[in-house]
Amino acid sequence: MLDTYRTFGCEDGQPTYCYSLLDGVKDGFLINPTVVDARTDVTTKLLSDEGFVVEFKDDQGDDQKETYKQREFEKRFFADGTNQLFCKTFLEHALRDPVSGEIGKSIIFAVSQNHAEKLVQILNLMADIMFPGKYQSNFAVQVTSRIPDAQQFTINFTNNNLLGSANFLPAYKTGKARVCVTVGMMTTGYDCPDVLNLGLFRPIFSPTDFIQIKGRGTRKHNFLEQLFDEDLKELIKQPRKTAYKLFDFFANCEYFEEEFNYDETLKLPKPKGKEGGDGPEPGPAGASYEHLGADVISSIKEEIIGYGGMKIDRMFYEKFEDTVRENAVIVEAVEAGQWDRVIDYVNREVFDKPNEFYTLDKLRKAAAVDRRLSLREILEKIFGLIPRFKSRDELLEEEFSKFVADYKPEEAAAIPSLKNFFKAYASSDQIRHIIETKEYTDLATNAIFSTRDLKAVPEQYRTLIPNYIKDYVPLNQFSA
Repeated sequence: MLDTYRTFGCEDGQPTYCYSLLDGVKDGFLINPTVVDARTDVTTKLLSDEGFVVEFKDDQGDDQKETYKQREFEKRFFADGTNQLFCKTFLEHALRDPVSGEIGKSIIFAVSQNHAEKLVQILNLMADIMFPGKYQSNFAVQVTSRIPDAQQFTINFTNNNLLGSANFLPAYKTGKARVCVTVGMMTTGYDCPDVLNLGLFRPIFSPTDFIQIKGRGTRKHNFLEQLFDEDLKELIKQPRKTAYKLFDFFANCEYFEEEFNYDETLKLPKPKGKEGGDGPEPGPAGASYEHLGADVISSIKEEIIGYGGMKIDRMFYEKFEDTVRENAVIVEAVEAGQWDRVIDYVNREVFDKPNEFYTLDKLRKAAAVDRRLSLREILEKIFGLIPRFKSRDELLEEEFSKFVADYKPEEAAAIPSLKNFFKAYASSDQIRHIIETKEYTDLATNAIFSTRDLKAVPEQYRTLIPNYIKDYVPLNQFSA
C-alpha cells in the first residue's frame, strides 16, 4: 500500500496545503469556544506559586510541611469535595440541547481512569437529582481503555445511540448518555459535531494536547437533522450550533496564553502504552494527601473567544516573525529602508511556500487587529520600527485630527458630530453609499450612523468631509 505522503502527492514530506483553525473560524466553517474559567479555593491554592501547603507532625512528633501543585491533583492530592464542585458547576452552566433542553452532549477529560470513574459516579448521582427518573445512572459514562467496548462507545456517542435513545422527545434522535468522561481516548481524531460542552477537569501542559482537546468542539451542527417532527421544527428558535463551552478548572487557557514558553526546545515524549489510549495509571511519588474538607467556587468568568483566537492559535504569526528575522536579504533591505525591495522579496520568496504557506490574509487574521494591515506595517512591527499595531479607532482619531488641523472648524460645539460623521464615512462602505446616493432614508434603520446623527452635522461639512476623505485618507486600512 502507498503511504500517506505518496497518496497525497507530497513524497518530500511537505504538505500541499495548510488551513488553520483561525482560517476555519474566519471563513465560517468552525467556531471558537466560550471559555468558562472556574476556580475553587482548593484549585486556586494548587495553582499558586506557594501551592497547597499541608502541615503535619511526623512519627517522631516533628513539624513537617508538604506542598502540592496542580500536577499532583488526583495523583498525590485527592479532594472529593473539589470533584463534586467541578461537576456541580459544570451541570449548572453547561449549554443545553436546543431541541430537547437536556444538558448538551459533552466530553470531560479526567486526570486518570480512577479519576474518570469518580466523576462518572458523581455526575450520575447529581443527574438523578436534577432529572428524576430520566437517566437512571446512564447520564454519564466512562470511556477509557479499561472499559470493555470503549471504542464502540465513542462511535455510539457520535451516532446518538450510546446507552440507548433519550426519552425526552420520541421524535428526536439523541443518545441517552449525555456525558462521556475520558482520559485520552477521545482527545485526537474524534469527530462528534453536536458536542456542546468540553470539560478540562485536569491540568494540561502539552500544547498539542490542548489544541486537540479544544478542537473536539469546533465543528458546527444543525440539531434539526435528528428531529423528525415538522411541527416541532417550527418551534426551535436556535437550531444551529454557533458556540460551545470549554470548562477550564485548572487555568489551562491562561497558562497557554501567558505562561507557556513557545520558544523552548521540546524533548521527545515518553512512549505511551497503547496508541490513542489512556496509558498507565500514575503511580504515587511521595506522600499522598486526601483533603476531606468542603470546597467553594472562588471565581468564575466566561469569555467568548473571537476571530483572533487564542495565543496558541496565533503562533502562526510568531513563526512568520522568526522566518523574516532570520532572512539576511530581508534584514539588509529593511536596514537600508528599501521597502519596495522587501515587499517584493517577501511576496516572491516567502509567501505560499511549503511548510507554513504564509499569506498576507492569514497573517492579518493571526495578528487579530480590527482592521486591514498592510504587509509593510507587519514587517515594521516585526523589526521594531513601530511598537504595536494601531486599532481602527486610533487611526480614525489620527485622521480626524489632521482634518481639524487643516480646516480649523469654528463650530466647536459641532466637533463631536463632525468626528462621528468622519469616522462613519471613512470606515463604512454602507454609509459612504448612502451619502453618495443621497438615500438618507436608509439611515433611519442604520445602527452605525442615524438620521439624527446626520442632522447634527453642519450643512457645509456634509460635502466637505467626504471630499477630504476621498482625497487624503486611504480607506483600505479601515476594512476588517
